[in-house]
Amino acid sequence: MGFSRETNQSVTSDFTLTGLFNHSGPHLALFSLVAAIFTMGLLGNAILIFLIHTDARLHTPMYYLLSQLSLLDVGFPLVTIPKMAADFLQEEGAISFGGCAAQMFFLMLIGVSEGVLLSLMSYDRYVAVRQVCLLMVGTSWLSGVLVASIQTSITLHFPYCASRTVDHFFCELPALLKLSCVDTSAYELALSISGVLILVLPLSLIATSYSHVLGAVLHMHSTEARHKAFTTCSSHITVVGLFYGAAVFMYMVPGTYHTPQQDNVVSLFYSLITPTLNPLIYSLRNREVQMALVKILFRTGFRSKR
Repeated sequence: MGFSRETNQSVTSDFTLTGLFNHSGPHLALFSLVAAIFTMGLLGNAILIFLIHTDARLHTPMYYLLSQLSLLDVGFPLVTIPKMAADFLQEEGAISFGGCAAQMFFLMLIGVSEGVLLSLMSYDRYVAVRQVCLLMVGTSWLSGVLVASIQTSITLHFPYCASRTVDHFFCELPALLKLSCVDTSAYELALSISGVLILVLPLSLIATSYSHVLGAVLHMHSTEARHKAFTTCSSHITVVGLFYGAAVFMYMVPGTYHTPQQDNVVSLFYSLITPTLNPLIYSLRNREVQMALVKILFRTGFRSKR
């Protein structure tokens, strides 16, 4: 009966998020910077989705995958940043149990889906086959739904009868586990082990693919072509490294080895920074996308003159 009472309390009570910033001068500047990055990321990804949808030259399997990546990158910051901004402006951090559950579920769904999609996209030589492309997208979304459903339901079944204050700016699984009034060490160990399949395996596939690409780049005869290919490849590796590195730190390194302040900074990388960088790195620098953008702007300007 005691456990049932604790469980009922955990379900009916709200949580409180500590937030990312206070109202001091430097933190106000950082809040403005985060808001600007958030806006740039949404705008960049939205423009890319629009261009891929409207321009027939971009109706290829590879650009279809990039549109899916942009769709995920729109969702990532939308799950966390608006709530953080509202809490900061209203000077409160309450979030309902259901809201916390939804935030955790969608964040995990998007994160796992993006991780799987990035690993599959690194083998772009197979993307020319449309059926393979659709299979890649379906696999990434299905993986996200499956992992998010399992992890969220397990985490929320723990009783939360101690502090209701989540030392984070959104409801994330590791931060919530610290509030449970039962021993979660076995689940945390299982979480680290599952991270091998969810994070390390896709990262290994990406590393293998890019090692072959770099090998081919080094054997190019043209210095200019080699430099251009190496620059593109290294920028891809940097963004992928930021995304996976942050996720490995949060979900595979035991919580005793990092502080809440470190968790906040690391979470910003995969929930805000990499979604903003992805459209710039993968698409908006491509000549085809730039031409499609110029075409749309020219058409819009021509119509406004008429």
